[in-house]
Amino acid sequence: MEVKNYHDQTVYREHCAVCIQPQKGCYCPHIQKFDPNISFVILIHPIEMRRRIATGRMSHLCLEQSFLISGKNYSDNEMVNGLIQDSGRHCIILYPGVDSRNLSVMTQAQQAQLVPQGKKLTIFVIDGTWATAKKMMRESQNLKSLPQICFSPEKPSTFRVRKQPADYCYSTIEAIHHTIELLGESQGFATAQRQHDNLLDVFDVMVERQLDYLRSSEEKNGAFTSRRLGRRPA
Repeated sequence: MEVKNYHDQTVYREHCAVCIQPQKGCYCPHIQKFDPNISFVILIHPIEMRRRIATGRMSHLCLEQSFLISGKNYSDNEMVNGLIQDSGRHCIILYPGVDSRNLSVMTQAQQAQLVPQGKKLTIFVIDGTWATAKKMMRESQNLKSLPQICFSPEKPSTFRVRKQPADYCYSTIEAIHHTIELLGESQGFATAQRQHDNLLDVFDVMVERQLDYLRSSEEKNGAFTSRRLGRRPA
């Protein structure tokens, strides 16, 4: 992003090479990386990859044993196919649908039976808008063949800086957090220790910073408009 100074010269703001945020907005110090005993494969759409507010990237930075793979059609993606064909993994995809098994209504014993003994649970998650996610799923033949899981959200999303199709449509990072909340114990992860809450902590930091930025911009624009019209700002 570029900013103009008073001498009409372009000044480029420095960005963190890890989280892709401007240095003042870098959230890396808030990350406490942890291993949920589940391997998450985050399939991020190229448009989402370029966004500063990309919760798929944020999730990847928080999660050990995770992958972040950019693309649209993953049918011939070597890394994706390699993970699916790995005999040591049991791959499923977090995606709602008529054939999707709802984790929210399953017992812990039923959840444990989702994964064959000795296999590493590997969950694919699509990171994009709802429209692009549907297209990515439709075009990726290898993803369509994976068993599907979903959950029933317990409360509205807190992603207040981007419009969601409905209150209970979760961002990628919220969806991953809730999946760990539901499946963690069955995979040997101690959810009671609340390590996975760091996902939401980092997310909340980013959301609050963006809201502060928007409020500040609105106040400045309001003051500027008032001066132009010869009024005092309210």
